[in-house]
Amino acid sequence: MANRVVITICGEEYTLVADETSAYMQKVGNCVSDKMTEVMNDAKVGRTDAAVLTAVNLTDELFKSQAAAEQLRSQIKGYLDEASKAQAEVSELKREIFRLQQRLDNRK
Repeated sequence: MANRVVITICGEEYTLVADETSAYMQKVGNCVSDKMTEVMNDAKVGRTDAAVLTAVNLTDELFKSQAAAEQLRSQIKGYLDEASKAQAEVSELKREIFRLQQRLDNRK
């Protein structure tokens, strides 16, 4: 169910409709506001330019985070594949030990 949430970004109020909780949307709004304020202070630009630069910066962070997450997923898949191979090798070695133990027992 969608919630109507009023958030404040750089002194302006915005009403959003979101599935997320009000607390979460306030957190998002605070992040955008903080980033915009930082851009306005550092670059000495107006609100519109700050909004665009903030969108660019946040999108850059998003893409880098997605790439890092994909790299981690790939590494985890590699580790799982290696673990699966090692487990198969252990099973084969256990079977070999069992066969050798049987041969040894048959010689007694």
